[in-house]
Amino acid sequence: MRTFLLALLTTTLIAQDGFEPLFNGKDLTGWEGDPKLWSVTDGTITGNNPAPDAMPHNSFLIWRAGTVKDFELRATIRITGDNNTGIQYRSRPLPEVGPFAITGYQCDIHPAIEHTGMTYEEKGRGIFGLNGQTLVLDPKAERWLIAEHTPVKVDVSQWQEYTIIAKGNHLTHKINGQITSELTDFDEKGRALEGLLAIQLHRGNPNTVQIKDIRLKVITDAKVIPFTETQLPPTAKKIPKPTTRNPQGTGPSTPAK
Repeated sequence: MRTFLLALLTTTLIAQDGFEPLFNGKDLTGWEGDPKLWSVTDGTITGNNPAPDAMPHNSFLIWRAGTVKDFELRATIRITGDNNTGIQYRSRPLPEVGPFAITGYQCDIHPAIEHTGMTYEEKGRGIFGLNGQTLVLDPKAERWLIAEHTPVKVDVSQWQEYTIIAKGNHLTHKINGQITSELTDFDEKGRALEGLLAIQLHRGNPNTVQIKDIRLKVITDAKVIPFTETQLPPTAKKIPKPTTRNPQGTGPSTPAK
């Protein structure tokens, strides 16, 4: 009886947690990607780019069981090889590029510390806020640095938990519970409030991406924050669009063809 009650309590706590697993631990049910690149190995989702010429462009494993709007996502991921990956969300397909190409917000997972956990838009508006930054994108798509903190340092080749919290036009990224970047997006023409969820496999330098746990909780009470002058405090600093010397990893990059 005691064992039954403990099991019942555990089940109740899990249900109250509100997170639904998106990976069954066995196969890619609910997901779609290039079968030459993605598989399930030893109970983990595995994406493998074996050689510099294996992929003409970035390819994505796309969650096909729905779209994401306002949510909290937690995923345990690691990447080996001098390259990067990312969690794509509120994204849309790019069929003109390829069947598994998409554009949209990304939580970057990168061996260069300034990039990991940053807020980025794949094939779109580029980098918003680096690891350690809180940014506002105003209605004219200008970037404003609101606050800075010490970047969260992790080894992305080891298992780390990445969290994305998307509420209306406010986006928060975390690694192991520590905030890496925040963005409030007032660019109505450029932003997205709903779209696809996916995992990136980056072209170029060989790399392997593994995901062993990915869970989603839908948020139902989020609202879009309207832009007012109070969104830009007196200490806000207008900054140019960030660039990078590390488009793939921390070493030399395989050039695009």
